[in-house]
Amino acid sequence: MVGQINHHLYRKRGFYYFCRRVPKALLEHYPKPRIVVALKTRQFRDALRQSQIISKRLDDQWFHMQLDAMGLDNVQSKLFQPVKLSAPLMSEATSFYLRLKGDGKDKVFIRAAQRNAASVIEVLGDRRINDYASSEAGKLRDVLLDRGLAVTSIKRMFGSVKAIINLAMAEHGIEGRNPFASIYMPDEMPEERQPIPVDAIRRIQKECMTADDENRWLLALISDTGMRLSEAAGLARDDIVLHTDIPHIIVRPHPWRRLKTKGSERLVPLVGASLWAAKRLQQHDSSYAFPRYCDGKTCNANSASAALNKWLKPRVNKHAVVHSLRHSMRDRLRAVECPSDIIDQIGGWSSSTVGASYGKGFELPVLAKWMKMMEG
Repeated sequence: MVGQINHHLYRKRGFYYFCRRVPKALLEHYPKPRIVVALKTRQFRDALRQSQIISKRLDDQWFHMQLDAMGLDNVQSKLFQPVKLSAPLMSEATSFYLRLKGDGKDKVFIRAAQRNAASVIEVLGDRRINDYASSEAGKLRDVLLDRGLAVTSIKRMFGSVKAIINLAMAEHGIEGRNPFASIYMPDEMPEERQPIPVDAIRRIQKECMTADDENRWLLALISDTGMRLSEAAGLARDDIVLHTDIPHIIVRPHPWRRLKTKGSERLVPLVGASLWAAKRLQQHDSSYAFPRYCDGKTCNANSASAALNKWLKPRVNKHAVVHSLRHSMRDRLRAVECPSDIIDQIGGWSSSTVGASYGKGFELPVLAKWMKMMEG
């Protein structure tokens, strides 16, 4: 059975075919008055795409043939001289990238793209994207290294710049190689994150209770739960459950804050300074635990990190940061001989064992028992 789909596309026995009539003026060049091509697909979208490509190529071919028939060879050669497309400037490519990719993204994504492009423009100038050379991209790398940027930060920046240029080249039909691709980056020894000793954590918790403000509530909440900063800063008030036998936090994804991994979704018992902080958070009228950093659209964990680390820096060793409290949590649980799979569940860490992926995990009372032993 043959079914006509549109002017140039029909289906026969489940497969799609392209069919188009040859213009009368060109019939002498073809053995048949119609061109039929088996597209060898049952998928309509694939067939439609192929038919559009074939039709466009036929239009181009027939146009050339008609010019030849009219004796317009010289006109044809002038009309079809290859034209070098004008590439956008780096600043224009960045604006174009954000217009297409920035919709629905948070302010951090937009600021990062603008900042990374600005670094290119500052060092190499605001030039057309196909005017940059790989040697100049290497020069930018060297300038950033001289400024003391970490190799990992430079790699992230180059990844962003490559994405901006790739999109502009694809959308504007610019051929060639992205000059920021395959740039050599030196190896970098990762800086080991240092845990914070328990006695220092106790001092910090006391100072948090004395200061008794929103930033200190956030820090105290992290100190005895081991939560990631973004997990804590992005909590809704309903995620904090106090009126129950075992007060706890529900760590779950929200539209304004995703979780790092599937295993990050969990229940975390509240003990010690974290329980104190959770009770203080009930003073908020907001639907969010930390409205300073969360507005229901985005969760600005970077701003929270900068503020907390600035306060924490003079109170801990030079390599410790807010995230070090998470490392300390693991050490503190090890110190009371907590099983590793329970530690993984409390902290939302990915387990290294296959067996840990089976079953529902440990119940809240079991987690609370070990948390209370750790808190002492």
